[in-house]
Amino acid sequence: MSLPQIVLFRRDLRLADQPALCAAARAGPVVPVYVLDDDAAGEFALGGASRWWLHHSLTSLARDLEALGSRLVLRRGNAAEQIARLAEETGAVQVHAVRHYEPWWQQTEAELGEGLDLTLYDGNYLLPPGAVRTGSGEPYKIYTPFAKAVLAQMPPHDPLPTPERLAAPAQWPAGDELRSWDLLPSAPDWSGGLGEFWQVGEAAAHDRLAEWADSVADYTDARNLPSTDGSSRLSPHLHWGEISPAQVWHMLSGRTSDGWSTFAKELVWRDYAQNVIDQFPDYGTRSYRNGYDGLWRTGAEARRDLTAWQRGRTGYPIVDAGMRQLWQTGWMHNRVRMITASFLVKHLLIDWRAGERWFWDTLVDADYGNNAVNWQWVAGTGVDSNMFVRIMAPLTQSEKFAAADYIRAYVPELAHLDDAQIHDPPDRLRGDYPAKLIGHREARERALAAYRTSRS
Repeated sequence: MSLPQIVLFRRDLRLADQPALCAAARAGPVVPVYVLDDDAAGEFALGGASRWWLHHSLTSLARDLEALGSRLVLRRGNAAEQIARLAEETGAVQVHAVRHYEPWWQQTEAELGEGLDLTLYDGNYLLPPGAVRTGSGEPYKIYTPFAKAVLAQMPPHDPLPTPERLAAPAQWPAGDELRSWDLLPSAPDWSGGLGEFWQVGEAAAHDRLAEWADSVADYTDARNLPSTDGSSRLSPHLHWGEISPAQVWHMLSGRTSDGWSTFAKELVWRDYAQNVIDQFPDYGTRSYRNGYDGLWRTGAEARRDLTAWQRGRTGYPIVDAGMRQLWQTGWMHNRVRMITASFLVKHLLIDWRAGERWFWDTLVDADYGNNAVNWQWVAGTGVDSNMFVRIMAPLTQSEKFAAADYIRAYVPELAHLDDAQIHDPPDRLRGDYPAKLIGHREARERALAAYRTSRS
């Protein structure tokens, strides 16, 4: 009888188009395992919203594995040590895993490869980092030429089918009970809004894709309108690997339209973010461009403003609606993400890393690469980024993108105002809603002055 094959699941929580699982299933009995390794990630251990999603996604994955005659083994601790221990218990010598690019997972892969036969597979992105390079053979740093090179190699591979059956080992190793991990909030349970907003798991990911597929043609314009929300809302499913980008691509690419072209480039952006962190592993903690560290405000007033931003109490309705949506649902509309991030960095002059950390804890789709690349793009500190001096006007953005109903949904104390008033309510109509932390013109002038000083 063939030796058992270990499949290490991480952010690839699916059975279809899962190359590590398919390879293991061909080689022998399969031992699927997920290891909760908080220490390896350090300050990037999973945040609260991610832990909620993970609980439900692992529940779904375990159920799907059982339908194939298998089960999911759960372990907690150092991932390399736990896999080595599992190999000793089962007699397995080969480990299969989809390649990851977060620095802590790359370190784990290196440690696993020292003592076991580790085979890594590409499957979480359209193309693996390094698959496209400049004319000089270097990895791309700028998105536009990177995207052009990736699109020239599309379509991606044909998705792999789900194995029909998984052979079980002669004896199953022991594993943890998922509830013992305490991934769900309990004191208090703040996750009610997440449960109302999301369905989690591989089947839910495909249901969401099928539901949204007919809307992709309108995506170019609809993605910017928070009140009608034309977003795909596939981002957490893609992040957790409940669906692969190749599956999404092949489902949607036949729907030729400007909307599909726009969405395809956003799938490529996911690849771009992984290329960046593969080149610069500390991108989540360190500005790529020098000269910005003296730009940010510190002290009690800055901490007060950060708290107001986190709680959706800045006095700017579009910003506050976005921050409250984030807290309630673990997600924020993509246009509003840019507005809220720009407001923190430029209106409040608070370090982008403070915003990145808050998003890391509160987003169900918190992704090391995407989160860092997007925040550094907004802040002007990134390898490819918006200029700091381009300061987004949140009040103008709110009106331009017709955010009135979105504000009513998440800032109910302003729901009585009409469309002409709700974007920038006059003081007499604000009631209990707070005054602006700072006026737009004052904030803009302060940011520009601070930028000039930091560059001198």
